[in-house]
Amino acid sequence: MNGKGGKVLRTLRLSAAVGAVFALLLLPLAGPAAAADGPVVKLSAAEAGTGGSLTATGTGWRPHTLLMLLVCGRATPSRGVIGGTNSCANGDGRAVTTDAQGAFGKSLPVAEPPVPCPCVVHVATVTGAKAEADAVLRVAGHPVAPLPAEDTGARLSILSDTRLTGSGGVLTWFGAPPSRTLVFTVGNSGTGTLKDPVFQVGSAHGVFAPQWDDRQWHGTLAPGRKAEVRLPVELSAGAHGDYTVSLKYDGKVLAEQPWGVGRPWGVTLFWLLLCLVVPAALFRIGMAVVDRVRPRRPGGTPRSAHRRLSRPALRLPLSLPRSRAAEAPPSTPTLPWFAPDSVPGDPAGRLSAPHPDSPTSPTTPTRKGPT
Repeated sequence: MNGKGGKVLRTLRLSAAVGAVFALLLLPLAGPAAAADGPVVKLSAAEAGTGGSLTATGTGWRPHTLLMLLVCGRATPSRGVIGGTNSCANGDGRAVTTDAQGAFGKSLPVAEPPVPCPCVVHVATVTGAKAEADAVLRVAGHPVAPLPAEDTGARLSILSDTRLTGSGGVLTWFGAPPSRTLVFTVGNSGTGTLKDPVFQVGSAHGVFAPQWDDRQWHGTLAPGRKAEVRLPVELSAGAHGDYTVSLKYDGKVLAEQPWGVGRPWGVTLFWLLLCLVVPAALFRIGMAVVDRVRPRRPGGTPRSAHRRLSRPALRLPLSLPRSRAAEAPPSTPTLPWFAPDSVPGDPAGRLSAPHPDSPTSPTTPTRKGPT
């Protein structure tokens, strides 16, 4: 019994030793795998001055993903960028695409952000699922200010899907800025009271980064309560195409909502009408100028007026020219002492002398014979 127990004990010890050896062999392999979980960004220098440059490298990102690198103030890796991209030097940012292993390396110029430090190099995805990482950077010569107090008692969370309400009007059809209302339900899952939270609403077109605007919701949310939040969203004038509306709070993107904006066809119709009306108006003005400057006819009437007056004078049938009228044979004359129906040579007529009872013309002399 003791011999069998000793053999079992030795077997267990041998198995434990073999397991320890395998654990030691696998430990170096598990270390990089654990470190590769989630995106990571590293800097070639922890401190740099304005006008210089540094190299940012990253691992653990999605392959072939477009990233944006920015120097941001009022930010820490634990709290993120307070104020969003409004706290970053956007004009000096750089874009880079990860390789097939999800790694990248990019030179980034050091610029002063619009807000005081603490500062970070903020790296975030531009397309696809949201992912971001921060690396601490000290900008030499830039002012430093403490971060605003963090309320750890209240915790805001989205309880429903976001939706866009509203519709465009006639002015939107003619190029006015499209506007909608972003509606969602939030809840306070913490122990503190949340009062007048400030959200950030951003709109992005295509692969471009969203432009964030602060939207404050006026209200108080007690612990365990929920409320419906309505925030206005407005695009630029003439905007059309596929847009994405994003919602951010405390540096974290909470929701995204697609928005398809129709083309303002009223603008196209306006330009088409303008292309037709303007040439017609110019033609009429040109014709009026030509009528003004055209020389007048000898009679003192402009040619256009003569042309307008001569059109109604056309009468049918047309009269023959005088030459032809002169060549026409004269009609049979009618003697004064013949009736119209008794012209000489007329078959129906007859010769007759003047009637004896006709009065003597006063101009005809009378000869008195002998009595």
